[in-house]
Amino acid sequence: MKIALGSDHGGYQLKEEIKHYLQKWRITFKDFGAFNETPVDYPYIGRRVARVVAAGKFKYGILFCGTGIGMAMVANKVKGIRAAVSHNVYTAKMSRAHNDANILTLGGRVLKKKLAARIVETFLKTPFEGGRHLRRVRKIDLTPSR
Repeated sequence: MKIALGSDHGGYQLKEEIKHYLQKWRITFKDFGAFNETPVDYPYIGRRVARVVAAGKFKYGILFCGTGIGMAMVANKVKGIRAAVSHNVYTAKMSRAHNDANILTLGGRVLKKKLAARIVETFLKTPFEGGRHLRRVRKIDLTPSR
């Protein structure tokens, strides 16, 4: 499993913490930036991660900003991406089980690192249930953008 990571300055510290957990769990990842806490516009990084996930180069992406909201908005503009903001383990699990999310977005200013690690672990370990949810996910993917 290969994971694409990206953050802005608001999510940089949490991304760095999660990288340690991914290494511990022996999960391969690539960091697409930011590489420090210098202010940066998140749409550029979020779009880059979303595009490599949509292209199938990475199974999942994890994006970090202050709240996770901005990165989710950016990622969801890319065809084939289903990005979900999660602030707890339950929403991370449901985003995978029912929505087949392929990008997780997290808020560096709203999550403690241990909770964030549990959210990431849950997201990565939860399989998509398919069944009645597959029909709905297909409808998401077919919804035309404006």
